Amino acid sequence: MRTLIADQLADVAGIEVCGEASNGQQALQMLSRLQPDVITLDVQMPGMDGLETLDRLLAIRPIPVIMVSAMTQLGGDITLDALERGAFDYVAKPAGLAQAESVMRDDLVRKIRSVADTDVAKVLEIRRARAEARRQRRAAAGIPKKTIAPPPKKVEPVTTNDWPCRCIAIGISTGGPPALTSLFENLPAGLPPIVIVQHMPEQFTRAFAKRLNSISQVEVKEAASGDMLEQGHAYIAQGGKHLEIRRHTRTQTRLEVFDGEPVSGHRPSVDVMMRSAANVFGDACLGVVMTGMGRDGSDGCKAIREAGGYVLGQDEASSDIYGMNRVAFQEGNVDKQFDLQDAAQAIIREAKRLRSGLAAAR
Repeated sequence: MRTLIADQLADVAGIEVCGEASNGQQALQMLSRLQPDVITLDVQMPGMDGLETLDRLLAIRPIPVIMVSAMTQLGGDITLDALERGAFDYVAKPAGLAQAESVMRDDLVRKIRSVADTDVAKVLEIRRARAEARRQRRAAAGIPKKTIAPPPKKVEPVTTNDWPCRCIAIGISTGGPPALTSLFENLPAGLPPIVIVQHMPEQFTRAFAKRLNSISQVEVKEAASGDMLEQGHAYIAQGGKHLEIRRHTRTQTRLEVFDGEPVSGHRPSVDVMMRSAANVFGDACLGVVMTGMGRDGSDGCKAIREAGGYVLGQDEASSDIYGMNRVAFQEGNVDKQFDLQDAAQAIIREAKRLRSGLAAAR
């Protein structure tokens, strides 16, 4: 895998592979001597594993780390742990040489260039503050450190069935798992159905849905064709598949998962999901675009606004990567920005105001 990565990067302009380490201990020894701008780190290694190596690397110097993970349930779980601990992004190991160029030369190169100039110290500070707040909440509730359990109920469940908003459509990419964890810890039960496109490979989305479900009052699952949208539930698009919302009956809507060419550079695509949400729900749709690189989601946000809905965008200060949300904001497709720590309150507030005239006035 090290040779494959080095070979694929060898002819890429502007990128130099300055060293290769066969294990975590060797990587730590090479860090101070080589002073790399970015590190790729395997999840599973002999001796010191990827998580321990990551912790020790970041303790020495805040540096962008991109995890390289097997596309398995275990690989997905460990990668999510790594993102919580401070890894910046990840790529899935190609299944064979046929996929190596698209994964390593295209996906990895794009991510290396994206994170190389990032203020990693700022991002780590934000993530550690979230983690410490989470630890304190769990300690106050008497939840053992290694036990997965819902957080204390800080937000009262929403009991109304008469929401002006009928769907919350969220698009997110790089930095998404930690950001969505922070958001879902603070969302109450009883919200309108939430549909999420998080740019992730297959297997990862299933592990991520289970993780969000374990810490949230919202019921979270990986989306499947035929799922009927229900209040109090959230659905995460499958990795490697597009997701659309479609009308089933006059009062019911369902999800459709399908193959297709990438749209806006991605599959699943935020634009595909948001356009379908705008088509089905019109002025009863609330769009939310969050941290991530690229421009996927801007056209979808535009479709929601043109249908009479409302769009929230995460602000620059609280974003790991101010990319997707920046493009949507600069192109005039965001009505209002929010700080991540206020995300739950902002979503609840605007979901209550949709079609009331107050959202449009703001």
